[in-house]
Amino acid sequence: MNVNGVESQEQACEAFVAWLDRRVVAAGRGDGLARLEVAPSGTFWLGRIACEDEVRKGAADERLERLDPCAIGIRLRPAVAPSWSMTVTVRARAWVKDPKDGSHPEQRWWRSDLVEEVVSVLVDAGGGSFGGKQLTDAFAAVGAPGLAAEVRVEVEDWHREAELVVQLVNTSPEKAPGLTDSHLYETQLEVAGLTTTPFQLEALPDSFRYDRDVPAYGINVGVDVPEPGVFRTTDTVDVQTCRPAYWNSTSTPPDLSFLALACDPLPELTALVDALAAYDEAHWSQGALDDRQTAERWTASMRAEADKSAQDVFDELDRLRTGVELLRTRPTILRAFQLMNKAIARSAEGRGYATWRPFQVGFLLSAIRFLAEPDDEARFVDTVWFATGGGKTETYLGLLLTAAFHDRLTGKLMGVTAWSRFPLRLLSLQQTQRFADALAGAEMVRREENVGGTPFSLGFLVGQAGTPNKIVPKAEKDGDITPDSPGLPDKYQVLLQCPFCRADNLTMHFNRERWKLEHRCTSTTCPTKGQALPMYVVDQEIFRFLPTVVVGTLDKAASIGMQQAMRGLVGPPQKLCPVPWHGFTYAERSAAPNGCLVPSCQGGKVLKDLPMDPKRYGPSLRLQDELHLLRDSLGAVDSHYESLLDHLQHELCGTRVKIVASSATLTGYDRQIDVLYQREGRVFPQPGPRAGESFWTTSTTQPLRRFVAVAPRGVTLEHVSDRTLDALQRCVRELVNNPASVCAEAGVDPRHVPTLISLYGTDVVYGTTLYDVEAAGRSLGSNNTVDGINVEQLTGQTDFDEVRAILDRLEKPEDDFAERIHVVAASSMLSHGVDVDRLNTMVMLGLPLTTAEFIQTTARVGRRHPGLVYVLHKIGRERDAQTFRHFAQYVRQGDRFVDAIPITRRSRRVLDLTIAGIVAARTLMLREPASRQRLSTPAKLRDHVRASGLTSAMEAAAVAAVLNLEGPEDSVHREQITEWIRAWFAELVDPTSKAKFIGDLGPRSPMMSLRDVEASAPIHD
Repeated sequence: MNVNGVESQEQACEAFVAWLDRRVVAAGRGDGLARLEVAPSGTFWLGRIACEDEVRKGAADERLERLDPCAIGIRLRPAVAPSWSMTVTVRARAWVKDPKDGSHPEQRWWRSDLVEEVVSVLVDAGGGSFGGKQLTDAFAAVGAPGLAAEVRVEVEDWHREAELVVQLVNTSPEKAPGLTDSHLYETQLEVAGLTTTPFQLEALPDSFRYDRDVPAYGINVGVDVPEPGVFRTTDTVDVQTCRPAYWNSTSTPPDLSFLALACDPLPELTALVDALAAYDEAHWSQGALDDRQTAERWTASMRAEADKSAQDVFDELDRLRTGVELLRTRPTILRAFQLMNKAIARSAEGRGYATWRPFQVGFLLSAIRFLAEPDDEARFVDTVWFATGGGKTETYLGLLLTAAFHDRLTGKLMGVTAWSRFPLRLLSLQQTQRFADALAGAEMVRREENVGGTPFSLGFLVGQAGTPNKIVPKAEKDGDITPDSPGLPDKYQVLLQCPFCRADNLTMHFNRERWKLEHRCTSTTCPTKGQALPMYVVDQEIFRFLPTVVVGTLDKAASIGMQQAMRGLVGPPQKLCPVPWHGFTYAERSAAPNGCLVPSCQGGKVLKDLPMDPKRYGPSLRLQDELHLLRDSLGAVDSHYESLLDHLQHELCGTRVKIVASSATLTGYDRQIDVLYQREGRVFPQPGPRAGESFWTTSTTQPLRRFVAVAPRGVTLEHVSDRTLDALQRCVRELVNNPASVCAEAGVDPRHVPTLISLYGTDVVYGTTLYDVEAAGRSLGSNNTVDGINVEQLTGQTDFDEVRAILDRLEKPEDDFAERIHVVAASSMLSHGVDVDRLNTMVMLGLPLTTAEFIQTTARVGRRHPGLVYVLHKIGRERDAQTFRHFAQYVRQGDRFVDAIPITRRSRRVLDLTIAGIVAARTLMLREPASRQRLSTPAKLRDHVRASGLTSAMEAAAVAAVLNLEGPEDSVHREQITEWIRAWFAELVDPTSKAKFIGDLGPRSPMMSLRDVEASAPIHD
């Protein structure tokens, strides 16, 4: 806000973003240039149109015409019958090449004056061409004889209503005496004086929430409506989104600060629910819907949709009321909720926020019933659906800590409360830090409040790609990690700072006595006093100590079929080693004769019993981040392993875990949840009565992100990417070197210069493939006109310690701008959980394959300050071309463009991949502990099978039950399972089998990763 004429930081950012955009567009059009050394046709990518003769040569290929069109135009729907009258204003320039002996031999290309002609048009149903001679004369008058153009109007009626296509067509000859460039540049078309009716966006269905009106469509361009009845082409399509406010009620907002809810939450929570009830009655009652139906002329289907949504909204209200009542009547749940708030307050100290957003508290109230009625609530998967950047992570952290405190208060003194999985190959270190911060706050509160049990702790379960599976005394095969391996222990630092005191001076230490890889804080004021932080990053350490929360990649679930110690994540370990700090034990193996995972354990065979009821070891929560990414083959494989995890926990503990998810999209979530988890889906919060508006959020006028759609013409996408990034870097360097001049041109106060350099000095170039990302980094390094652009890559191939170093540099940039990271070339790794406030400009190399990815990716910029996103459309692709046509609606109604998640659990190919893991997991997790003998070898298992009377038919029926493939439609799948297990049994009882371990039995081995779906092929030179 501008108070007393003083410009705020946000206003300065907004003005600077607008200036950056003007400069980038100018670079693409050639605005302001007088002379060039090289041909303009290979330089400019905006505002240019080729000659019609050139385009006609490739007339059979519509794609080529989109890549370098000969016309720009506007599609309109006239409100009256023909004939139609309008005025069409044409603006354009030419570029002309001087002879070699001209006045500027080094810069022979010069830019003409502007041609601006008003062409009068009167057209009937037959269409026509107008202004040809007028425009030809105008080009000759500015020194470009030979150039020609006309306004062409075509009338189409294939939509049953007449549509006018008004175009500026370059009719110049491809080659003519004296004509050095047949392109037109800086073109613009403006239509006025025609009464029109809007189009209805055909890409989307009717909905009572959304406005589908589109005033006009651009042809090879965007369209602005600067004033009623005036339509003007634009070379880019700009869409400004605005930040939300998180309260939309006439009542006074309740105090939802962490400390208030830690002290006396019920009055504030009651006020919140009362305000929601009043809002719902005002907007969702039958009377309110009747009024809207009349005023907005809803169809019957729109009213039916509204009635269904109203029912969902009032059901949601009932769940919140239930949550408040549980806090009122269940002292243990109330205390857990209060302790959670105290812990969140502690972890948020110094971060600039001290209160919940209302929707976050709403979700906690709607989901908290699972603590009181875990069996009934396990039927539902509660999905947090909110705009990326709104605080979804903090929301389920609040639920997680409430569950952790509730576990402690009800007798679960150790073990895993929650297993949180992320569908990425490399887990975000920033997400992990958030979990660590929250748990550190909870641990300090646990100590202060004398809550029993082991310390709250965090496990980082990603495996060999990021951290060790195990650390061995001596390397015996490739890949083994020992205490003396290169880079150990420092390369496995996961935390970015101490979660207890926020100090940056963390060190890594391998404790040989306790056989632990430890994070330690060296700050003298840290509450940990130099002791190891409650953080485990080695797989076997996680199994030994079973931290309160395990965060990891989705892929690791496949280990349940290979690693017996994974049992600790779904149920009880077997025993406790008597040696202090050795932790829990599991199955006996040659390397672990007593089941202890510490190498050469001297604890002996006499182990301690578990110090807690074994049934309490099952986790209370399984959290799934970015649910919409569990699709296609990954989703299908995961659905089988989700069923396996549920089966194992039920067999071991008699309980069923509560599943909570977060998603950026809603389309088809109910079917996706049914396929993945065999449960009912519930979403929170329910969408509001109008797009962008609900009780929980409403739009403001504060800028969030400016999206700029670009359809490059006549040059490669890589060229446009290079030039765009080059222009952005040039602008910031001008600000560094000549701040007064830039501030005057951009209209910002010079006192904001350091902030603007920091917030807009690092650009992101995002590629949908690894090839695009790597090519962008190489190309920018060799083709930029600005010296010294420092480029770093963030992809799934980036080494773990390098990711940490890059994030650290981004969060704490070097003092000298020249030494900073200037461009981050990133893949989808960036789009989930990487939150750096300094990333505010992005260039997207083509439209991502899914709308969900577009939403997630672009949300990485502009999180706290106005952002700028260039979307470079691969305009030769049909999807990109169609999206460019309705780009404003694509951005503003993005969730409606999200495709339903393609997923099935009845894929025979996937079933063939997962049977081995299910059979192996049942053997390792259930049979072996029950048998009290080692079953890791075929010989031992063969003896057990014979003694127990297990048959292949029994096991096949059990596997079909695990996967819920027991219906009449599943007969083929059951037959497939039967055949597979017959082969498994046949090899098991075959004394000549060469299988050394049970995982070697059967047609294939258990999956190493949930992503091991696609067949690999050797590549030779």
